[in-house]
Amino acid sequence: MNKEIILEELGLKDYKETWEYQESLFKNILDIKVKNRREDAGLETPNHFLFVEHPHVYTLGKSGNMSNLLLNEQQLTEKGATFYKINRGGDITYHGPGQIVGYPILDLDNFFTDIHKYLRFLEEMVISTLKEYGLQAVRSEGETGVWLDVGTPFARKICAMGVRASRWVTMHGFALNVNADLGYFDNIIPCGIKGKAVTSLNVELGVKEVPIEEVKQKLLKHFERLFEAEFIK
Repeated sequence: MNKEIILEELGLKDYKETWEYQESLFKNILDIKVKNRREDAGLETPNHFLFVEHPHVYTLGKSGNMSNLLLNEQQLTEKGATFYKINRGGDITYHGPGQIVGYPILDLDNFFTDIHKYLRFLEEMVISTLKEYGLQAVRSEGETGVWLDVGTPFARKICAMGVRASRWVTMHGFALNVNADLGYFDNIIPCGIKGKAVTSLNVELGVKEVPIEEVKQKLLKHFERLFEAEFIK
């Protein structure tokens, strides 16, 4: 089993370009697995982890409802945003500057073959990171992602998640609001969940900006611990 993960920092990158790059890495892992099965080749499958920020974009998962996007095409243009229907689970979400987006493209045969456990580990990575900032983030039953003040009128989501998996290979991932412009969430019903707010780390801490790189390093530390993995560049 290969527990090394190739880490790539993509910077600010167009959503469609990044999606296509994810697909190429995803397909390469699947091709190796097929070859191993057919030819007993014994080839090692790679694992990847992409960090990226996107220009303003809304994405709708394969089971999502278009009515959760509250803008028409002209309004999207006026907001400087784009929109894509994509092949992950979940409903609609927003990505933009000031948000840490992470795409683990893993062969779970290298770790454990359990999608439920995979999602819980991604949530735990974020929960452990936020704890370092003094926030008691939690899960919300039946609602994937990471939340604050669940069970109260002030429940709010700070990290959205949505993944795709085939033959235990994953893609897509999580989006953690660090210094996000929360106004863009007003244009959707986030994740299709009505009546619950969205927040960002800088808002919760009452500061103008939280160092993005600092948060990334904490996320990576907890990911390595949970998955018993090692990042390489």
